Amino acid sequence: RNKMEEKPLPEFYRELESTGLITRLLELCRDEDLGNGGNPGDITCKVTLEESQMLEARVSSRADMTVAGLAILPEAIKIFAPNVALTMLANDGDQVKKGTTLASIKGPSHEILRLERTMLNTISRLSGIATRTRQFSDLISAATAANPTKRPRLLDTRKTTPGLRVLEKYAVRCGGGLCHRMGLHDAVLIKDNHLAGLTPAQVGERVAAAVDRAKALRGQGVDIKFFEVEVDHLEQLDVLLKLPKGSIDYVLLDNMPPDVLRQAVQMRDACGSNILLEASGGVNLDTISAIAAAGVDRISVGGLTHQATAVDIGLDA
Repeated sequence: RNKMEEKPLPEFYRELESTGLITRLLELCRDEDLGNGGNPGDITCKVTLEESQMLEARVSSRADMTVAGLAILPEAIKIFAPNVALTMLANDGDQVKKGTTLASIKGPSHEILRLERTMLNTISRLSGIATRTRQFSDLISAATAANPTKRPRLLDTRKTTPGLRVLEKYAVRCGGGLCHRMGLHDAVLIKDNHLAGLTPAQVGERVAAAVDRAKALRGQGVDIKFFEVEVDHLEQLDVLLKLPKGSIDYVLLDNMPPDVLRQAVQMRDACGSNILLEASGGVNLDTISAIAAAGVDRISVGGLTHQATAVDIGLDA
C-alpha cells in the first residue's frame, strides 16, 4: 500500500521539501517578481524606502478557512527576506475564523514588501484547496457516520497546476485528504488509454504481464508504491478479480454511478479479494455522499485542486 498516505503532516511536508521542488518553485517566484537572481529587485521600494526602515506585520485570514501553506514561510523568508523574523501563530490544517492572525513577521520594510505577494498568493491558493478538501471530507464523514469503519479515504489526483503539484498535494493533506501517486514515476496506474481496444480477456492478459514487469522493476530497485488498474465496466473488474492475489493493490472504478459501485463492492467481497476499490470521475459536492455510502474504499477527486478557489489572506501592518 501507499505509505505516503500514512505520514503525519509535518513529516509529509519534509519529504516534499527534500525533493528540492519547493525551493526551485520559490526561486522561480523570486525571479519572476524581482528579476533574474533577485536583481534588480523591487525598484519601487528602492526609490521610496530607506533600507533602515522597519516594519512589523500580521498575516491574517479574511474568511473562514482551513489553513495551508504556512510551512513554506521559513524557506520563502530565506529566499526573499533573510533579515525578517517569523513567528507562527497557527498551524497548517487548522480551521480558523475570519480575522485570525496566522503569523507575524518583523524586519526591514523593503524585504517584507518583496516577500508579501508570493507569500500571500501561495497561502491563499493552498488554503483554498485545503478548505475545499475539508468540505468533501466532512460530507464523507456525514455519509458514513452510522458505520465509520466503512468510511472511504479521500484522495487527490494529478490534476494539479503545473509546477505546483507538491504544494497542492500538501494542501489536500491539510484539508483532511490523502496523497495519491505523486507522478508517473512512483506508482503504476494502468488507465483506459493503456488498454484501448482490448477485450476483457485481453485486459487480464496485459495486466498480468504488467504485474510481472513491475516485479522485475522492483527487483532492480525501482520504488513502486502501488499497482492500480482503471476499469470502466464490471466485466473488466471480473477479470482482474481472478488474477493471483497480491497482483493488484487498487482498482479504479471510473465514472460509475453508486448502484454500479455497490455491485463492484459485492463482486470483490464475494470472491474474498483484498483489492481495494477506488471511485473516481463525476465526483463533486453533490455526488460525494452517495458515492461514499456505496461501500468503496477510496474516492479520488480531481476537483480538490483544479476547481478550488483561492481564499482571501491579508498582510496587515
